[in-house]
Amino acid sequence: MSILKDKVAIVTGGGSGIGKQVALKYAAEGAKVVVSDIVEKAGNETVAEIIAAGGEAFFIKADTGSAAENESLVQQTVAKYGALHIACNNAGIGGPSAPAGEYDLEAWDKVIKINLSGVFYGMRYQIPAILKSGGGNIVNMASILGKVGFAGSSAYVAAKHGVVGLTEAAAVEYAAKGVRVNAVGPGFIKTPLVESSMDQASRDALIGLHPIGRLGESAEVAELVLWLSSDKASFVTGSYYNVDGGYLAR
Repeated sequence: MSILKDKVAIVTGGGSGIGKQVALKYAAEGAKVVVSDIVEKAGNETVAEIIAAGGEAFFIKADTGSAAENESLVQQTVAKYGALHIACNNAGIGGPSAPAGEYDLEAWDKVIKINLSGVFYGMRYQIPAILKSGGGNIVNMASILGKVGFAGSSAYVAAKHGVVGLTEAAAVEYAAKGVRVNAVGPGFIKTPLVESSMDQASRDALIGLHPIGRLGESAEVAELVLWLSSDKASFVTGSYYNVDGGYLAR
């Protein structure tokens, strides 16, 4: 039996990497999926894969860092499918690497806007729609760097710590109203972002930080997101789950 049958879900950053895998798994389990991304071609490719596999999906271009576009995304989702039950706030960027005392101010603002404010903007409009739909859940994409520091990544680390705190606050606020909110903290995952921004020596160094001896796969993170998004996790809210090959256990 499909564990998300008759559910409507939004996935931001659904055109590639973890977001794409989440969208595919949601659809495979029966959800109607709204794939959102700023890259129209990639988002439509995800939708095409879902439809080819017999699922139902729709693409909406939206900038996570815009409150207005988050509002419109939710409005268009409800107009298309009549409800909203699940949201995975996955879209994010890495930002440049620099010490905190030298970090570019515009880069700081951009990373915080997309990685933290974008999650808040999403929830700001998703929660009322989920409540009107009779309840549901939200999964926010944090990071292992939502729990620990990492040299050169002050903006990213600050944003992801903020996502964990935001998740916990919202979970407490809406637990009694039928909305669960959880966060997932991936380790370093083999995504297009990692593949394109690092040479092999840098990737090898990253691999060495994971006791399991490799980087993670997007589909492995998506499996955890799927579980949290289903009734199998009905007593789970306000939690942070790392999926990191042992990174945080070192």
